[in-house]
Amino acid sequence: MSEPIIKVDNLRKVYKLGTQKVVALDNINLEIYPGEICCILGTSGSGKSTLLNMLAGLEKPSRGNVFINNSSISQMSEKELVDFRQKYLGFVFQSYNLINSMTALENVTLPLVFKGKNKGKTVPKTKKNLRLFPVLKKKQTKQKQKQMQKQKQKQRQMQMRK
Repeated sequence: MSEPIIKVDNLRKVYKLGTQKVVALDNINLEIYPGEICCILGTSGSGKSTLLNMLAGLEKPSRGNVFINNSSISQMSEKELVDFRQKYLGFVFQSYNLINSMTALENVTLPLVFKGKNKGKTVPKTKKNLRLFPVLKKKQTKQKQKQMQKQKQKQRQMQMRK
């Protein structure tokens, strides 16, 4: 069997709220292997987001270790974490966190610009990859439908004025 791509050992995260301590994660152990699909389920406040933040190196654990590709990200400096996230991780936030004034293509290619990648080479590949996501097609279709509805409304208003 291959090595786990993600390994979590005795992970614990405690937040201090004033004089109280709130345990968000307690003794979490987890292994995810290449090709596996993992789903994290739980009620609100159960620690899902905290665990994901730990796996991404966005928060440091109170105790325990997170290994990604056999590298202990729990021990990395901020600079090392930035480099690590840029090289190995991608995020899709629940609220998307997209820049509204930019297209989907521009939002997706933005991290590549930060990496210093050649825009001429990355844009065609990104366009090809974006076609794999039917949800974007649905959104574009809905936008076109809205535009058509607005045009029809304008036409009706013009006819009513005559």
